[in-house]
Amino acid sequence: MVVTIVATVQIKEGKMEEAKEILKEIAKSVVANEPGTLEYTVHTVRKEENTIIFIEKYKDGDAFKTHMKGLGKTMAKAMPLMVPAPPNIKSLTPIE
Repeated sequence: MVVTIVATVQIKEGKMEEAKEILKEIAKSVVANEPGTLEYTVHTVRKEENTIIFIEKYKDGDAFKTHMKGLGKTMAKAMPLMVPAPPNIKSLTPIE
């Protein structure tokens, strides 16, 4: 079953442009190097200038677990730019 995740993080004041550049590269790397990643896109939010939303899709729970195991290393360059708070993570279920 496909796993869909929406994760929201806050970027420190004045660091958004730097964060966007780093996160674009991270997103490309995740899709290229993590088997089972179907989508990993990074979005800004209108009228919320310091908010980033990740939309992630994995082919199954194992692919998601693989992603989570390497998340600290994957996000190492971006972490100093983020507000030090847990991300808001939501796991979605499609209506069928």
